Amino acid sequence: MLHRVLLAVTAAYLLVVAWITLNPFPADPHRNTLLDGLLATFASTQLLAWVDYDVVEFTANILLFVPMGVLFAVLLGRWRWWLAFALGAAATLTIEFVQLFLPARVSDPRDLLANALGTVIGIALVAVVAGGRRSRPDATPSRGL
Repeated sequence: MLHRVLLAVTAAYLLVVAWITLNPFPADPHRNTLLDGLLATFASTQLLAWVDYDVVEFTANILLFVPMGVLFAVLLGRWRWWLAFALGAAATLTIEFVQLFLPARVSDPRDLLANALGTVIGIALVAVVAGGRRSRPDATPSRGL
């Protein structure tokens, strides 16, 4: 039962990622007044002056793919982390390839790096949690982690 729920959550998440990354009518970041205001605030402080749209976009791409690493690592089990990474890399390669043919989209090699990094962070989170569960003497072994 839990495995089916996890599959359903993963499928829903992948559909959301596809919509965000492949929607032929992406949101215009320059019309986002909240983002513009935050970037202006960051620019006015010495501590965060380095935060610009490129940094925000790169970070958002990382965060978008962390759940992919988590979901694939949990679905595939801890010994198949390499397959979870391969699926995340294949997803981002597919997205960037398709974006080459969408006029309103831009395919960017930095997105490949950010998305792969997000996938790795997600896999690492699962490994840390699974390692913590294993090191406790009262922990019961689980099949998925």
